[in-house]
Amino acid sequence: MTDQISRFRPGLLKFEGELAPVNEVLALLRAAGGRPFFMGGCVRDALLGIGSKDFDIEVFGLSVAQIQKALSARFEIISVGAAFGVIKLKDLPVDVSVPRRENRVGAGHRDFEVFVDSTLTPKEAAERRDFTINAIGWNDANGELLDFYEGERDLKAGVIRHVSTKFAEDPLRVLRAMQFAARFEFTVAPETVAVCATLHPNDLPAERLYEEWSKLILKGRKPSLGLKFLRECGWLQYFPELAAIVDVPQDPVWHPEGCVWTHTLHCMDAFAKKHIGDPREDLVVGFAVLCHDLGKAVTTVMSEGRWRALGHEEAGVPIARQFLGRLTREQGLIDEVVPNVANHDKPSALFRAQSGDNAVRRLALRVGRIDRLLRVDLADRQGRPPQVVGDTTDHGAWLLAKAQGMNLDKGVPKPIMQGRHLVARGLKPGKEFKRILDAAFDAQLEGAFADEVAGNVWLDTYLAGPDFASNNS
Repeated sequence: MTDQISRFRPGLLKFEGELAPVNEVLALLRAAGGRPFFMGGCVRDALLGIGSKDFDIEVFGLSVAQIQKALSARFEIISVGAAFGVIKLKDLPVDVSVPRRENRVGAGHRDFEVFVDSTLTPKEAAERRDFTINAIGWNDANGELLDFYEGERDLKAGVIRHVSTKFAEDPLRVLRAMQFAARFEFTVAPETVAVCATLHPNDLPAERLYEEWSKLILKGRKPSLGLKFLRECGWLQYFPELAAIVDVPQDPVWHPEGCVWTHTLHCMDAFAKKHIGDPREDLVVGFAVLCHDLGKAVTTVMSEGRWRALGHEEAGVPIARQFLGRLTREQGLIDEVVPNVANHDKPSALFRAQSGDNAVRRLALRVGRIDRLLRVDLADRQGRPPQVVGDTTDHGAWLLAKAQGMNLDKGVPKPIMQGRHLVARGLKPGKEFKRILDAAFDAQLEGAFADEVAGNVWLDTYLAGPDFASNNS
């Protein structure tokens, strides 16, 4: 694939159909006296034969105001980003920018002065980019590649290498190297590893960390490569919950692959092979797989000649919350991930016990979606080489069939009895409502009734019975 990369690539990027207006953007920029080049990820991906959804055009010879004037007659300009030399166009996945310089003025991630400078040469502008593979430009007018820092060479070799000493000005680039290694299955150059080892996350906000970790989860073809790099450059220490599982031993009968860290790497690669393309679902499952055995760091002991980690599922809950809390303030996501950590061993446990429908209902209620949990379980089972596990397991097939039979594979049990049923019986809303409805839902989960008709019979019996009377005496 990479052998086809050459110094001139006419037609490398083509804009047809919905993207046809991009050709007009280029024509307007040239008519105004500008020299537009495609830069960054869209060029990299095109050289690798990967389709892009977003396109960056860097324009030399025009100011921001001149670009806006040239384009505004035909396109609606979005003002966000203009102060930093970036012009966005409504309904078109294109960012048009002018070269800029950035000077660090402090230690914080926001401590930069950004100067728009249309006089910079293409080589000077490319110097501020992070990796050589992202510093390649392409001139659609003649098909020329602008490759001042040997990005083409590194694409061929599968290497992630920093462009210049300016790389060290933004520590977030360490995590970008992590997710790029996972996405492209590239290795990070030794000199870049060395530079990364000198950097510190400082005050990088959670949302910036999350963006890179989510790309590892959603786009990583082999997440283990990114995670190994993180350990190699010393950045695993900044995620101590993960660092704690390195070298934690496991029973070789169940885990011939080695320690918990090694197991987790294999599990992440197994998960990555089973992306379903739903970003939310893949994020929840991916983070759950990453966190599923964090509790082993605090529960693993040698007992009766074997390494055991009894209770590691529940012990991992606060650890997973702490780790995820470093990455995101989205509590809803954390609340969806953590139950899958706490219950990741339940599919096999219920199968061994041949548990009834009520246990499956309660499990669905805890985890939200049985299908999510089974994806975590499968990655866990497949992450134990040289053991070979197919795309299904006996316990997974059994649990999925039971859940589907109750329409619980992708949802939780919904309470059948509602407040309106109590009002219909002459009861007035109040604190007693919750106790009655909780009792009704508990009975429903135990299989006492499965529809509204049977629920009404149960409710009448309950309200006439001693349990209700004793609580209202």
